[in-house]
Amino acid sequence: MTVKDVKKDPDTLTMVVTAEFAAPVERVWQLWADPRQLERWWGPPTYPATVVDHSLVPGGTVNYFMTGPEGDKAHGWWRIRSVEPPHLLELEDGFADETGVPNPEMPSMTMRVVLSERGGVTEVVTTTTFPSLKAMQQLEQMGMDEGLRAAMGQMDEVLAA
Repeated sequence: MTVKDVKKDPDTLTMVVTAEFAAPVERVWQLWADPRQLERWWGPPTYPATVVDHSLVPGGTVNYFMTGPEGDKAHGWWRIRSVEPPHLLELEDGFADETGVPNPEMPSMTMRVVLSERGGVTEVVTTTTFPSLKAMQQLEQMGMDEGLRAAMGQMDEVLAA
């Protein structure tokens, strides 16, 4: 299993997901940097992603939607805060309507992705920070933990291709 650990801390409003991959850091970075590779893992297996816009530069945006088994679509966006290939990606992550406009009724969160390599194994530590305990609980109830774990569980297959 790719994901080694998931830690939730309501006191700091964070969820930290740690994963390891038997690949160099530059190769793992491509899973985020290449929109076609991102599509192959960013949604849970039953909700594959389609990336519409992908600008992985500070101030850039990534817009996408995930399509469910019944054809339903969940739209999302990233606002890129910081990028230091192949080691760091910081972004704001949120929900959107079908035109890509952020949904103000749903919370957004910040995500910091840190990649480091040792001996040909790349560790990815993803820290999500929620704006409030209520938002953290709401997204937990929606299955964010399981969804992220399932999505990241697909990364090994993409790396092997």
